[in-house]
Amino acid sequence: MPSRKLRVAAAQMGATHYNDPRPKTLNRMISLLEAAAAKGAQLALFPEAAFTTFFPRHLINDPSELDSFFEHGDVATQPQTKPLFDKANQLGVDISVGFAEKADNGETFNSCIYYHAKSGSVLSKYRKIHLPGDFEPFADPDATNQLEKRYFKPGDLGWNAFRVPDLTEPDAAPERGDPIFGMMICNDRRWAESWRVLGLQGVEVVLCGYNTAGFAPHLWGTSASMDPDEARNKAVFHHKLVMQAHSYTNACFSISAARCGLDDGKYDLIGGSCITGPEGEVIAEASTTEDEVVYAEINLDECRPGKERTFDFARHRRVEHYSRITEQTGVVEPPKLTSATEQNHDRAASNSITPRKTEKKIRILLINPNSTRAMTDACVAMVESQLPPDVLVTGFTAPRPAPSAIEGSFDNVMSAAAAARAVLPLAATHDAVLVACYSDH
Repeated sequence: MPSRKLRVAAAQMGATHYNDPRPKTLNRMISLLEAAAAKGAQLALFPEAAFTTFFPRHLINDPSELDSFFEHGDVATQPQTKPLFDKANQLGVDISVGFAEKADNGETFNSCIYYHAKSGSVLSKYRKIHLPGDFEPFADPDATNQLEKRYFKPGDLGWNAFRVPDLTEPDAAPERGDPIFGMMICNDRRWAESWRVLGLQGVEVVLCGYNTAGFAPHLWGTSASMDPDEARNKAVFHHKLVMQAHSYTNACFSISAARCGLDDGKYDLIGGSCITGPEGEVIAEASTTEDEVVYAEINLDECRPGKERTFDFARHRRVEHYSRITEQTGVVEPPKLTSATEQNHDRAASNSITPRKTEKKIRILLINPNSTRAMTDACVAMVESQLPPDVLVTGFTAPRPAPSAIEGSFDNVMSAAAAARAVLPLAATHDAVLVACYSDH
């Protein structure tokens, strides 16, 4: 009987030093890929910034030295990284790998891509959104710095789920289609929003490469007197906590791959690479802080119970109460209590059975019947500029283009865009639906 089983691997990498030659690191990655293929893996995930040491811990003032850590142009075809992708083609193993990206316009990002071995093409790219750390280094010369905000821009591509062909049997659950993947990088995994955006697209496998410090009291805001082993164990605990919890709350598998070990003999990075199931269970995990392949066979059908019952978003989510999540960044605390009288009054108010009044926004769902995300964003921006502040416009992009002759009909757009499963739950949470029409007819 056809199944939706996949054979996946996390390619954990041990210490990579500041002055390690690039060919040395690349050969290690190729060896890990070969080891994953020997186990039968169809997909191997490499860590964040895998081709070099984690350079954002250093203050680098020499522009040419800094530039040497970035990949320019197409990472799959440029000479210093191409051999890894050639090996993926040869072995028939898909790879996801993180790297420091310098775009054609000079902007720099902490990025990763999904490379499809059979077609020899990049299926998706993600740029890290939640950049941790600081712009300026700590005053303490012995501190471990985290200067991603100095060297990278926040990602501008969003969290977009994507389907990957050729991994499951052609006749396996045709109603489900090809597996749905999503990517995030390191600190993104700590933020529930990263996962929920992917979860709302039906993600089945989340890929996350990371470089996470072990004993680094300045970074974590903890005491320098803390036992290093205790600090390291707590960092591993927090890593596994978020991978397990968010895999469960989005009913998906996750794969995480670490760059770990002791870089340059003093910069401590945790291991803990793992493959996690949709019930939050760790299926397989690393046992070292060296180069290591973590392998497992997973069955995507195991995502269905969670997606269809406990975390059936269409039935259970209550977006009318979530506005604070997108309208507010920092913490806004309730007013402080100033007297016993006011305390009693506020307690009574907080315990009241009458709900507090909140400003209700009018929600409009703007549907773009064509599959161009940029056009959706442009339409939303144009409409928003003409509306009062109490009107919120949400854009929806069709998964594939609709025939232009039917753009004026909502019902036909729904069927032609093959988007009813996605649109109808959204439409139910909005006050109005607007279909964009920008053709000549």
